[in-house]
Amino acid sequence: MLVGMSLLPSSTPLSSISTPFEFDRVLLPAHLKKKKSYSTWNRLGYNPIVRSTTFPRRRVRCCLSMADGVSTSSPSQVQDNFLYSRAYWVSKSIIAWNVEAGDGSCYLYASKTAALSVTNDGIQGYDVKIELEGDNAGLSENVMEKFPHIRDYKAFKIPPTSDVKSLVKCQLAVAIYNSDGECRNATGLQLPGVLDELFSYDGPLGAVFSKEAVSLYLWAPTAQSVHAYVYRDPSRGDPLEIVKLQEFNGVWSVAGPRSWEGCYYVYEVSVYHPSTLQIEKCIANDPYARGLSADGRRTLFINLDSNALKPEGWDNLVDEKPNLLSFSDISIYELHIRDFSASDHTVQPDYQGGYLAFTSQDSAGVLHLKRLSSAGITHVHLLPAFQFADVDDEKDKWKCADNEMLESLPPDSHEQQAHITAIQNEDGYNWGYNPVLWGVPKGSYASNPNGPCRTIEFRKMVQALNRIGLRVVLDVVYNHLHGSGPFDENSVLDKIVPGYYLRRNTDGFIEHSACVNNTASEHFMVERLIIDDLLCWAAHYKVDGFRFDLMGHIMKRTMVKAKSVLNNLSRNRNGVDGSSIYIYGEGWDFGEVAQNGRGENASQSNLCGTGIGSFNDRIRDALLGGSPFGHPLQQGFVTGLLLQPNDHDHGTKAVEERMLAISKDHIQVGMAANLRDFVLTNCDGQEVKGSEVSTYDWVPVAYALCPTETINYVSAHDNETLFDIVSLKTPMGISVDERCRLNHLATSIIALSQGIPFFHCGDEILRSKSLDRDSYNSGDWFNRLDFTYNSNNWGVGLPPKEKNEKNWPLIKPRLADPSFKPHNSHILAAVENFSNVLQIRYSSPLFRLRTANAIQERVRFHNTGPSWVPGVIVMSIEDGYEGVPGLSQLDPIYSYIVVIVNACPTEVTFAKPSLRARTFELHPVQLMSTDKLVKNSTYEASTGCFKVPPRTTSVFVEPRVPANAMV
Repeated sequence: MLVGMSLLPSSTPLSSISTPFEFDRVLLPAHLKKKKSYSTWNRLGYNPIVRSTTFPRRRVRCCLSMADGVSTSSPSQVQDNFLYSRAYWVSKSIIAWNVEAGDGSCYLYASKTAALSVTNDGIQGYDVKIELEGDNAGLSENVMEKFPHIRDYKAFKIPPTSDVKSLVKCQLAVAIYNSDGECRNATGLQLPGVLDELFSYDGPLGAVFSKEAVSLYLWAPTAQSVHAYVYRDPSRGDPLEIVKLQEFNGVWSVAGPRSWEGCYYVYEVSVYHPSTLQIEKCIANDPYARGLSADGRRTLFINLDSNALKPEGWDNLVDEKPNLLSFSDISIYELHIRDFSASDHTVQPDYQGGYLAFTSQDSAGVLHLKRLSSAGITHVHLLPAFQFADVDDEKDKWKCADNEMLESLPPDSHEQQAHITAIQNEDGYNWGYNPVLWGVPKGSYASNPNGPCRTIEFRKMVQALNRIGLRVVLDVVYNHLHGSGPFDENSVLDKIVPGYYLRRNTDGFIEHSACVNNTASEHFMVERLIIDDLLCWAAHYKVDGFRFDLMGHIMKRTMVKAKSVLNNLSRNRNGVDGSSIYIYGEGWDFGEVAQNGRGENASQSNLCGTGIGSFNDRIRDALLGGSPFGHPLQQGFVTGLLLQPNDHDHGTKAVEERMLAISKDHIQVGMAANLRDFVLTNCDGQEVKGSEVSTYDWVPVAYALCPTETINYVSAHDNETLFDIVSLKTPMGISVDERCRLNHLATSIIALSQGIPFFHCGDEILRSKSLDRDSYNSGDWFNRLDFTYNSNNWGVGLPPKEKNEKNWPLIKPRLADPSFKPHNSHILAAVENFSNVLQIRYSSPLFRLRTANAIQERVRFHNTGPSWVPGVIVMSIEDGYEGVPGLSQLDPIYSYIVVIVNACPTEVTFAKPSLRARTFELHPVQLMSTDKLVKNSTYEASTGCFKVPPRTTSVFVEPRVPANAMV
């Protein structure tokens, strides 16, 4: 998800929430609910945080209204406190709790059978009762570093003779008694701290294959017993055998016969679960699963090293991968696997919407990718392709739309969306941000979701893309999981070690700011699982990069370690060049992790100097106007602000002028790779650093220390497509020709900026989703792509009501107006213009400078200060000459480049006296273009005056002359 997180609503205090439904509403804002279907909430009928509880809803509401630390004397009220886990077992010897013992006493209770209860005589049903001693020294520095959100809690010491490893398998509670022996407060415990201290483990996990055996290893230190049920069939039949695993220091294992390969298994884990206050027998897949049956019913015993699972030439793919000299040479094209071919009739029906479509060398989609690869795109970013929920793996279960009927409806009708949403949770479409198991390819994209097909076909996809010159980025979603609790069919990790993998708040309930079921990479074994999973995708599937969803919810330490571990993969040892694996993600800083609330997180401002990329929302918002959560008609630099106003009230003309000037500053900082130390002249005529240019929230615009830490983009899968947002924000009276030029103007700025450019699939073909702002579950109908260039999918009905209804009054007249719809000629021109600007980027290394110092030395912005020409950006990039002091020579062809962006509806001239007498000419690619307007761009050497047509980006180059010819 790509969102402007500074505009998210703040969370409501837990104590103010009165009902489970209100709890759901507050903690799951509409724009984040997309990864959990509403039908799931409705079916469950209660608060997702405690949806596994067996207690009546009335009682849950009662306990939710109690404030932390309230003294209570009623046994029933103390009993209710067991639903909370407000104390933290932070180390072997310390429990942290935000209470004052005073002159009373504090005890730890443990029950192997989860029989703790409260009577007038105090807590009963325990097997162990341990008196705790208050520690006036407080929490240690290392504990406060690991748990910064509880740094002010009181510390209680546990006697050193306590059998801690046995205690963590029990129901646990701590209680405070007053001097009269009356129990006045009690709560459950959160265990990640002590589990990390006692049970951190770096040995084998999952199914491990040797010549003679298949061994299972499961990390489950709180489990009381673990059994593996082994099956021959992927979904039916009785188990072949049930085997009991043995535990050593928190790891359960068993050695089985080699004949298990190709069979399936599940674990039965007997464990105390804090959401039910009971010992549960949880049936779960292996967290380290590398294969699954359809819909994840059972884990497949699969050996990824088996030659039978490798396409021909797989082991030598590292030698076939397209060259990548520097991360600065990367350009990224974001693509959804199903979108790519579901509507492509040049792909054989069995392949449509799946992995194998990428192997259809002569399909319209693959021919289009070849064209983009030839122009300069280096990486295809695939939306989630691991096992996710809300799409059945078995295609015969899908419901399909009646496209013939939908085609007959008016372009502004509400009937299309009603038909699509009626089946949206039963069709074959979802973006996939609903993680169930991170380490297995999604079954619905395979020709057969059972057995090893998904592994083989995913590998064929990667191989096919590499062979047409494209590296593959996998979109990974480690910030949350789709399921939790002991009963949810999509829950895995929370069944194995309840309360460990998922981040909890100070009441003990799961945090949901990332969507639902936030994961906790600050815990050792969560971080390990993430890194092991990345290594699996890199080594066994030869993925070339990773894009992290809501990366800011992951700890910086985890990201840095992941980068280092991936970088250490080698051709000889792993068959992979780890130094060429690039990682980037969404560095938004919000929720419980904001401002390092759970440790230093991987937010934009924290990642500088790591070489890890993060999305630059500043340039996006300045180009388009507002933010994804602002008024939909708010205009920006390329959508007509001041220059061609729409009906939205932006304020006075002076206000609009100021907004446009500030937007230009933000864009220029982005074009300089969003470097925080890059010095430029701002709209007030002052020399400032990028970090001294502020957003409207007074947050620094620039945050990067090197160019590869910035991902510049203007559109992505989230929010409206680029063409749609341009069509929405520009005045209704302009022509479709003008809108198409603005679409290209926006992508050209991204393509010619320093840093790494990122494009949403369809930016180059004027892709429309009929103005849908969130198409994650809008089916193939609203997400259709046409690589035959006949349609851009505009005007296929009002977009789905759930996310768009409030904007229907704006959307309806636009969809109804036939003049808004591009023709085939517009789409063909857009493809050519996009290809041309990419060719220009790769025609000179000056567009892809590798260091911050090189950018500061060579990049200049000229139309600056209070007297600037509104709507025009002028950027120059200077090169040196071999053998001449000063700048080194990087480009053998061009010695100087000037890029002029004219967002005005009229032609503009710009004179720069310092550029007089230079031999500038329009870039050869633009001279050869079929775009007649750009060919009208001129430069006059005697005056240093450039002339640029309306809504055009013109690139002027100075061809290099020999050094001895210079005066």
